[in-house]
Amino acid sequence: QVQLVESGGGLVQAGGSLRLSCAASGGTFSSYNMGWFRQAPGKERESVARITRFSGTTTYADSVKGRFTISRDNAENTVYLEMSGLKPGDTAVYYCAAAIGSQYRYWGQGTPVTVSS
Repeated sequence: QVQLVESGGGLVQAGGSLRLSCAASGGTFSSYNMGWFRQAPGKERESVARITRFSGTTTYADSVKGRFTISRDNAENTVYLEMSGLKPGDTAVYYCAAAIGSQYRYWGQGTPVTVSS
């Protein structure tokens, strides 16, 4: 079983940038597909970005394409989410998750991101 801890969230002005990190422990990180999700107040959780375990193939929600970049460092057991051009609509709690196949089984506690206008 893998444990995930996110960091890097905070308050940023619109147009600014943040880098989120998710450190994994307790499992074989390289064997998991990884993803970033977010949940805004009063809204359902949505997928933001995903990266596969070996090839590092990435997919993004349409709302963040061209602004967010997901990456992973299997040697450091860490997945990142680089966010730029932030908008107030990006305000949410951001979670990383680890998947076996397509099933996201393990979740972090989340890190809040607030974008002010």
